[in-house]
Amino acid sequence: MAFKFFAVLALVAAVSAGVVPVQQVYHAPAPAVAYAHAPVAVAHAQPVLAKHDDEYDPHPQYKFAYDVQDALSGDSKSQVEERDGDVVHGEYSLNDSDGYRRIVQYTSDPVNGFNAVVNRVPLDHVKTVVKTVAPVAVAAAPLPVAYHQHH
Repeated sequence: MAFKFFAVLALVAAVSAGVVPVQQVYHAPAPAVAYAHAPVAVAHAQPVLAKHDDEYDPHPQYKFAYDVQDALSGDSKSQVEERDGDVVHGEYSLNDSDGYRRIVQYTSDPVNGFNAVVNRVPLDHVKTVVKTVAPVAVAAAPLPVAYHQHH
């Protein structure tokens, strides 16, 4: 099988390289047909406007935070972050499924890079979410009964 595969590849390579001549197929000329072209609208591309350097903020600053406390699902997570130039400080936390709260405090700056400290604290009250499903009534169809006639 490998020989057949190699032979086909060698033949393809020889035809591609022009070593083996390939007969050219000629077709009869197409009949002359007159075409009427409808006018075509041509859209010319507009130049792309680049941002000016005056829009660049050399010292970006921001603060943001969010907090999610969903009593129905038990989801609890939050994040606080602050940036001042190239220095970022923040913290986020969430409840893991194993009954611990993960708290991550992080910093990032050009000198020390990104650093994070992760703490896991057991939750005092673990709320277990149990979803109940109503029982489904199943109506069984009567089974067919086979009748045998005795003669």
